[in-house]
Amino acid sequence: MSGLDSPRGLAFGPEGALYVVEAGSGAGVGVITTPATDPRCFLTNIGSRQCYGTTGAVTRLWRDTQERVVTGLPSTSFPKGPRGLGAADIGFNGRGDAYVTIGWENDPTARFTNPLLPDLPQFANLIHVNASGGWRSVADLGAFEADANPDRGQVDTDPFGLLVEPDGVVIADAGANDLIRVSRNGEVSLLATFPSRSSTPPRPSFAPPPNLQTSDAVPTCVVAGPDGAYYIGELTGIPFTDKRANIYRLDPATDAVPHTFTLDEAFLTGFKNIIDMAFADDGTLYVLQHATGALQMTGLGVLIKVVPDKSQSDIRLQYQLGTRGTVIANLHEPTSVVIGPDDNLYVSIRGTTAGGGEVIRVARQP
Repeated sequence: MSGLDSPRGLAFGPEGALYVVEAGSGAGVGVITTPATDPRCFLTNIGSRQCYGTTGAVTRLWRDTQERVVTGLPSTSFPKGPRGLGAADIGFNGRGDAYVTIGWENDPTARFTNPLLPDLPQFANLIHVNASGGWRSVADLGAFEADANPDRGQVDTDPFGLLVEPDGVVIADAGANDLIRVSRNGEVSLLATFPSRSSTPPRPSFAPPPNLQTSDAVPTCVVAGPDGAYYIGELTGIPFTDKRANIYRLDPATDAVPHTFTLDEAFLTGFKNIIDMAFADDGTLYVLQHATGALQMTGLGVLIKVVPDKSQSDIRLQYQLGTRGTVIANLHEPTSVVIGPDDNLYVSIRGTTAGGGEVIRVARQP
């Protein structure tokens, strides 16, 4: 797939088509000429200027035809259109029963402070998409963060990765540093919060409070493992130090919820900038890193596989003692990975590019 506006989450629909959400290009590529005075533009809580539009979408690849099947989703971007923010992930519970997270990367109360942009409350929501492409909000996830702030940190929300189940949707909120569940009737509940950690070097002065010495967890994705437990990957915040991103495991059948994770509870360690994950039927775990490099997002992305050592009886030891290898490197801003019905890997790349986003297919090696 090509020509996408900031492509993010991928999923195969029940009919076998490949779907990708596009965060969009805000008000449009090159439309904003005076962002400081244009009423469509506003400042975020870290001082970046974003411009609003309805350019978010869901695009389908079906029988060699690429088509936008959902349009008009809320989107913000930098003034010229790149680094779209909006639709983040998609999942299905059957035909005509799709769910999409709409991100925000900001204080949820800021959605209501600009009278010139009355549609901003559509951000930080879980939406339902029907078979005809119509959509509606299911739950205001930003309101949950504003009311509860479960991690007791800065009030911030960015609903990102999701896992659709028959009785609800599990969501990793990268801004709130928590894992939440939305029931079929729209009720939001807390499953877990994730720990900040010391930052070396310290976070720069432009990073928001409360503590410049710590780096946020930034959980980005949640997937179901071969044992039925939830596996959650984290990006880790500024300064994006290498080897500090972890994978956590939460088993709702045996673990008390809500759960407050500590660093020593990490299931797997030693990653950087985890943006998505996928389990194959044979148990191999694919971990997509958005970037590489010692600090910041200075290097290209990489897809890593973890092959479990099945001679171990304990699932933690299977993966901790398993082998890691690079599947494909030098990925430009990768944002999602999914395994297709053909057993190949599909990866969305150039995930902050307006009009230049792509989805590539990578053969899965045994």
